[in-house]
Amino acid sequence: MATGRIARAAIGIVVSLVAIVLVAGSVDLETTGEALAAADIEWLPIIAGLIGLDVLVRAIRWQRLLEPIRHVAFGPVLGALLVGYLANNVLPARLGELLRSHYLGDRERLSRTTTLGTVVVERVIDTAVVVAIAALAIVVLNVRGVVRNAVAVGIAIVILLAAPLAVSIAGHRLPGAERLARRAERWPRLALAIGRLRGGLAVAGRPRTLVEALGLSVLAWGATLLAFIVAGSAVGLELRVSDAALLSSGVALASAIPSGPGYLGTYELAAVKVAEAIGLAAAPALATAVIVHVAILLVTSIGGLVALQRFGWQLRVGAADQVSAD
Repeated sequence: MATGRIARAAIGIVVSLVAIVLVAGSVDLETTGEALAAADIEWLPIIAGLIGLDVLVRAIRWQRLLEPIRHVAFGPVLGALLVGYLANNVLPARLGELLRSHYLGDRERLSRTTTLGTVVVERVIDTAVVVAIAALAIVVLNVRGVVRNAVAVGIAIVILLAAPLAVSIAGHRLPGAERLARRAERWPRLALAIGRLRGGLAVAGRPRTLVEALGLSVLAWGATLLAFIVAGSAVGLELRVSDAALLSSGVALASAIPSGPGYLGTYELAAVKVAEAIGLAAAPALATAVIVHVAILLVTSIGGLVALQRFGWQLRVGAADQVSAD
């Protein structure tokens, strides 16, 4: 297992390095640097505030997804979310998603596996909203080529993710489900883990919870979209809403690819490719993405460190899923 984690980390770092090389070969970095140096710093607090709003809304969304399992106060949920984001900033391959489930479960005496199930639901909903935003922007802007193809792939991924989620929720109604359940009883620990994971995934089967999560996802991405518009203004790049929508959703889809710490490289490469597809100048578009990316890294890293200071650094080894998810 340790070898697998090392391999995923190595692949992620390689992906980031390749992306950085591609960015350097397709954009005038000197012009980008000049745009960053001339950026209007008065816009920076607004950008940071919008990123902070995005994070707060995402914490509310996770809290709502946890509610059918057990009520968890907003502070611990926000803290665990920020710890996960901090881990993503310093570790490759999006390992922070696992860490935040472990961290919240450890402190709130929730099943970590059940908590992970809610994170899976959150990721599917988030990806679906991002793909929908990108698809709408593509229609408005009449974009073709690699960006359009990438969004088509994103739609296929959402379908592939949603299908097993639906099967898991309605699994007990499927033909042969009882027979499989009896066979699983031969491995009690595996059956228990599967049951707890399904307990977290089952929140997607609650219509009210699902609608709330979708609405909050739209609100969160709206804050990020505005951050791109403001960052563009800071470097003299006037972005339309449709431009910012495709930029923000494009970098988000790229960030879903396991890469190096903080999605370095893949985030910027996606911004450059989207800019090329919609006819924006590459250098100021890259500068815009860099400003938003740095704001995200700073807000989430500082927030994660504050959360660790407040809620504790240590995880209780061996205190795993001892608490049921009721």
